[in-house]
Amino acid sequence: MELKATRYRVEDRIATITLARPHRMNAWTGRMHTEYRHSLARANADATVRAIVVTGEGRAFCVGADAEALTGHVARGGYDSGTDDSIARPGYGVRPEFDATFAYHFGLDKPVIAAINGPAAGVGLVLACYADLRFAARGVNLSTAHGKLNLPAEYGLSWLLPRLIGLTRANELLLSSRKFTTDEALDLGLVNAVLPADELLTHTYGYVGNLIRTVSPASLRATRQQIYADLHRNVAAAVAASEGLVEDMMQAPDFAEGVAALNERRAPRWKKP
Repeated sequence: MELKATRYRVEDRIATITLARPHRMNAWTGRMHTEYRHSLARANADATVRAIVVTGEGRAFCVGADAEALTGHVARGGYDSGTDDSIARPGYGVRPEFDATFAYHFGLDKPVIAAINGPAAGVGLVLACYADLRFAARGVNLSTAHGKLNLPAEYGLSWLLPRLIGLTRANELLLSSRKFTTDEALDLGLVNAVLPADELLTHTYGYVGNLIRTVSPASLRATRQQIYADLHRNVAAAVAASEGLVEDMMQAPDFAEGVAALNERRAPRWKKP
């Protein structure tokens, strides 16, 4: 697929998907969504890729739906996603609960890390929240935004945000649609770290590089899928699932390698995924 609204590159086993409409503050369109899912599927299928970083080009991460597209919805008298049935389906087929827009992140094999370089609102905040980890530039504005447009909370954010920061805090952000900064988001527990803008990507790639060096590919894949599957399980089912995974994964070569590396006090040499 020719990429017009995003960019994609792989370096040091990390795929980077960049939202690339800087003249529109990376506002979301059907074209961007189509390209984003295509690139996610590409990264998920690439055996050389161990993790995925999502960021924005220029001054913004993603300020939400494009205003021109919203005007088009008004003119048509209804919503048009701008996508069709040919859109890629990364993460689909793992669990029925994950087979939905943005929830597909939960079915991926590899961690997704958002580097929030600038404002994120509406669907832009949704995208960041569906990442596994979030690092952000200091002093950047965020907003759920939907209430200012007579819209509901978008794409399951009403389910996800209370699980990320607790019901009371999520309610305040969802009901008010107010702006809040990444510094407040850090206090709320919504982001993992806040950095000066010129240090954001260096920190993000350093963290992700260390993650994929020290944790086996199979463990990353199994653990992140446990996390999201267990949101739909009771504790006994979560324990049973983990016991089955332990039995299977202890038979894999990377378990023996992890034990050897621990005993020999050296970095592990994981097999290729």
